[in-house]
Amino acid sequence: MATNNALISVQDVVKRYGEIGAAVAGVSFDAPRGALVALLGPSGCGKTTTLRLIAGLETPNAGSIWLEGRKVAGDGAWVPPEARRVGMVFQDGALFPHLTVAQNIAFPLQTRNSQTRVEELLALVGMMGYGARYPHQLSGGQQQRVALARALAPEPSVVLLDEPFSRLDASLRVSLREDVRAIVKRSGATTLFVTHDQEEALSIADRVVVMFDGKAVQAGTPQEIYTRPATRAVATFVGDANLLPGHADGLVAECALGRMILATPQQGPVEIMLRPEAVELRAVRSGRARIARIRYFGHDQSLHLCLHGGGELDVRSLPRPDLRAGQEVDVFVRGVVVAYPVG
Repeated sequence: MATNNALISVQDVVKRYGEIGAAVAGVSFDAPRGALVALLGPSGCGKTTTLRLIAGLETPNAGSIWLEGRKVAGDGAWVPPEARRVGMVFQDGALFPHLTVAQNIAFPLQTRNSQTRVEELLALVGMMGYGARYPHQLSGGQQQRVALARALAPEPSVVLLDEPFSRLDASLRVSLREDVRAIVKRSGATTLFVTHDQEEALSIADRVVVMFDGKAVQAGTPQEIYTRPATRAVATFVGDANLLPGHADGLVAECALGRMILATPQQGPVEIMLRPEAVELRAVRSGRARIARIRYFGHDQSLHLCLHGGGELDVRSLPRPDLRAGQEVDVFVRGVVVAYPVG
């Protein structure tokens, strides 16, 4: 049964293709009503297949999918795609090249008098005045806006976006993803988007579901995923991470940087995860580490440290004139830290 307040609920879903194994291997997660949820993971982890299963473009071999409290697939249930109130935006937009922008948007509408709705959607996606143009006359970003408007045309309860920004240049991706967030929020639809871009997922999603090998390995807010990654693999995938060997006893661990307070109790050998920006440095005559290299980026800098107790550490900080290559430093860690058992 669907979880309370979850407009999308995916429960232990499996999808196999012949002899190649399971593309989706028991994935489970919920998307709250009205939320923008990112499915984040490396290529080939089952993200797009999961999206297609929710849309009804694929049938699961096991498990169940619920939309708006109704089972739409699994355990003998099947609701066809056109009856699921789902709009989908494909990676390439998939606009009809022989139809104008207005005709593309109007295509899923059943009523003849669709002009008013088309004009509303053109305004919503910032494309007023473009209705008579054809897809080949638009930029990549404009085509994706039109594809989103078409997906929103029949007022779906769910919008699915499959890597919608992957074919755009970097500067356009940043601006368009903010616009898309604003558009889907104004529409009120629950939105699920697939991406392999960590920054994209963390910056615009309300919740992030991390997928590896056909399974959801962690779900939470962007802040939870980044600061409290459930596994070593999640930690290194969603951002830069230092992993220092240590030994834990309850909520305390010892490592080359001294004593650390852990977020959750551990016992025995561990790897302590430190984000580069969670580390503070103080220039001293004799400290715990020496700065081996500095890379300057203008807005910040990256420092590579050699720890005197063994190991290395990457740190990110604002540019500081007192920090230079060869400088001895003391190292301080802000807040509690996450550790993973070894062995």
